Amino acid sequence: MIETGDFKLDNRLVSTQELEEDTGVEKGLRPLSLAEYIGQDKVKEIMAIYIEAAKRREGALDHVLLYGPPGLGKTTLSAIIAREMGVNLRITTGPAIERPGDLAAILTNLSAGDVLFIDEIHRLNRAVEEILYPALEDHAIDIVVGKGPSARSLRVDLPEFTLVGATTRAGQLSAPLRDRFGIVQRLELYTPKQLSDIIRRSAQILGIPCTADGALELARRSRGTPRIANRLLKRVRDFADVIGNGEITEQIAKMALNRLEIDELGLDSNDRRMLDMIIKGYGGGPVGLETLASALGEEAVTLEDVCEPFLMQLGFLSRTPRGRCATQSAYIHLGYPVQQQENLQLLLDTE
Repeated sequence: MIETGDFKLDNRLVSTQELEEDTGVEKGLRPLSLAEYIGQDKVKEIMAIYIEAAKRREGALDHVLLYGPPGLGKTTLSAIIAREMGVNLRITTGPAIERPGDLAAILTNLSAGDVLFIDEIHRLNRAVEEILYPALEDHAIDIVVGKGPSARSLRVDLPEFTLVGATTRAGQLSAPLRDRFGIVQRLELYTPKQLSDIIRRSAQILGIPCTADGALELARRSRGTPRIANRLLKRVRDFADVIGNGEITEQIAKMALNRLEIDELGLDSNDRRMLDMIIKGYGGGPVGLETLASALGEEAVTLEDVCEPFLMQLGFLSRTPRGRCATQSAYIHLGYPVQQQENLQLLLDTE
C-alpha cells in the first residue's frame, strides 16, 4: 500500500487495486459462466471456441495469458475457464512463490486438466520461472537432489494442466515465458452500458433497489472498471438508506458521488489536485515528475503508478521528454481558459 502523509492513495474509492473491503463482496458477485460474464465480448467469443475445442479433444486447454488494467475480471475469467472445463482451480500469486520448491510443490499436487492461476505473474522470481519452462512445454520438472559432487537431477512427470497467468504489465514478462502461452488475450475497459448492466446485476444479488438511471450514473463515474463500480454501489447505498428511501436513483447517485468528490468522469480530488498543480503552478507544464511530486507532497512512484494512467487514458495528461503537461481537454474539464496552455502547444510544435 502506498502511504503519503495521513492519506493512503490505494484506499481511494476509485483505486483499481483490490481493497480489503472488496474481498468478500467480489467473490459473491463474480459470474460463474461465460454466459453470465458481462462485457469483454471478443475475449468471451474466442475463449468459448478454445474451451469447446479442448473439451472435444478431451485434453487440457492451452496455456492462457490475460493482461490489462487491474479490476477488469482476470481472476473471475480464470475461475470461469476452470468451471467450463469441469476441472479444479488452484490460485496463487507471483510474489507468493519465493523458491523453486514452492512451485514444485504446487505443480506436483495438480490433477489432470487442472487450471493453475498465477496472478501478477510478471513478478515471478527468475529462478522460479526457470522451473516453469519445462512444466509448460514438457509437463515435467527437474529437481536437483543433494549438493556438491553428489548432486543429481531427477525429472518428475506432471499431469497435463493449464496455466492461466494474469498481469497488468505484459511488457515486464520475459520473452521465454511470454512465448510459452498459446492463448494471449487483452481485457479492455468497460463501456458505461456494460458497467450499468454489471451494477444492476450486483444490486439484484445484494438486494439493493437501483433504477436504470441510477446504475448508469454510477457506471459513468467508475473509470471503466467493474471493481470500482461495485465499490461505488455499496457506498451510494448508504446515502440512499440514510438520505433517500433506500433506492438508488439518478438524483441520489449524483448527490452521493458529488459528496464523495468523484466527478462525472470518475476523477477524484487527488486527480484534480495533480492537474491543478500543473496548470496553476507550472503554467500547464512541462514539469518534471520529481518536481511535481515534491510540490504535491507525494512520492514520484505514487503519481506515476496511481494517478497518471487514468489521466492519460482520458487525454488529460501527456508525457513529453521535458516533463508532464496538462492537455487542452484538462483545461476545459477543470474550467480554465484554454489560452493558458501556450507552453504545451509550443513544446508540441517544436518536437
